[in-house]
Amino acid sequence: MSSTIAELERRRVAARLGGGQNRIDAQHAKGRLTARERLTVLLDEGSFEELDMFVEHNCVDFGMPETVIPGDGVVTGSGTINGRLVYVFSQDFTVFGGSLSERHAQKICKVMDMAMKVGAPVIGLNDSGGARIQEGVASLGGYAEVFQRNVLASGVVPQLSLIMGPCAGGAVYSPAMTDYIFMVKDSSYMFVTGPDVVKTVTNEVVTQEALGGAVAHTSKSGVADNAYDNDIEALFAARELIGYLPTSNRAPVPERPTADAWDRAEPSLDTIIPDSANQPYDMHEIIRKTMDEGDFFEIQPAHAGNIICGFGRMEGRTVGVVANQPMVLAGCLDINASKKAGRFVRFCDAFDIPIITFVDVPGFLPGVSQEHNGIIKHGAKLLFAYAEATVPKITIITRKAYGGAYDVMASKHLRGDLNYAWPTAEIAVMGAKGAVEIIFRGLGADEIAQKTAEYEARFANPFVAASKGFIDEIIHPHATRRRVALGLRKLRGKQLENPWKKHDNIPL
Repeated sequence: MSSTIAELERRRVAARLGGGQNRIDAQHAKGRLTARERLTVLLDEGSFEELDMFVEHNCVDFGMPETVIPGDGVVTGSGTINGRLVYVFSQDFTVFGGSLSERHAQKICKVMDMAMKVGAPVIGLNDSGGARIQEGVASLGGYAEVFQRNVLASGVVPQLSLIMGPCAGGAVYSPAMTDYIFMVKDSSYMFVTGPDVVKTVTNEVVTQEALGGAVAHTSKSGVADNAYDNDIEALFAARELIGYLPTSNRAPVPERPTADAWDRAEPSLDTIIPDSANQPYDMHEIIRKTMDEGDFFEIQPAHAGNIICGFGRMEGRTVGVVANQPMVLAGCLDINASKKAGRFVRFCDAFDIPIITFVDVPGFLPGVSQEHNGIIKHGAKLLFAYAEATVPKITIITRKAYGGAYDVMASKHLRGDLNYAWPTAEIAVMGAKGAVEIIFRGLGADEIAQKTAEYEARFANPFVAASKGFIDEIIHPHATRRRVALGLRKLRGKQLENPWKKHDNIPL
């Protein structure tokens, strides 16, 4: 008995060593943690339970039978984050460069299947050279098996991908189908074809970082959501995000104690809107002063800055926040903002997270580029997402709500539950000057100015919309938190179902 126990421990030590000390040192030299070290940071201390530690590859070609390492390049299992169950896989770059084999893929699929069965989030730590070339099509089949599970798990359990090294070729599509992607600056990259292929095909010379690094994907492409300076920061951010999310679509939003009074007044909000309609202000300030303890986890802060998306808490319960940002493009909706917010709204709806919308939108961004690149279809994504959402929806119009953009931003007409406006709100088809110049063509400058003042007095306020029932109440800005908290209490028992369908056909 003692000899078998000793053999078990020997094998465990070998498995934990991965590709060996030299490769572990090489990983550290790049500023990266090993697969197991990452799980130690991500999960609660002592909570990790490993599965399939002794799995080995089954490849018989290219001398592979002589190189067999337990675990086959990925560490899989479960653990807890703040006491809540999660399933994890962490690719081990020290073993065959973290490349995906048939057995490697089977390990990942096993934990994903378990997560679906019990209703727990899946967190993937990606650090892989791609498909294991020696296995050929078997490796590609393994990728497809993982992809299929990503699709089936979508909207059922939260899926989070951390890109902590290379992620290229077919490997990028699994993270792309997960809910959120975090990257590490100067250490991770994602691309379908690398710099060498790009140079061969298009003659463009580009570095890995410029082509598919963390900054490129979080600011330009919008493929990734957040970028962090090192592995530790990214893993801590993952812990924070998971703290906001329900464990599955069958579980309620998490709740944590708060000392922040639900009816706390914020007098500073009464003066935050500038006197000039053309002067910007920072919508982050309104969000933070409304949420519990000012906490707000922003998603994609570096991409499409004209709209803000993220998670906060009200009375300890998670809410999703969508807000126009007047500091960027005057808060106009454009293609990137519509895609960013549309996807976020759909995530919140899938997991029963109430949506709070702060509106200050002068319209859709005009321009030939926007039209030719499909602002109509892309803007419709956000409209579609709000219209199909059945979760509690509370909207606060702080200043401008013009034109079709007023409709899109969770208006009463899209089944908004509670739609509030501040006294500074302006709800109209368009701005006063533009409207007057269309209605009263040919008038002189003085007459235009007079008519503009008349138009503003008549329409540049929330009272016309309120008189039609499009606004439920005009509220004092300082009472925003109290009104939102009360509204969410009322809406906890909300029941609303869309007509039966296999699935909708969102304008992709």
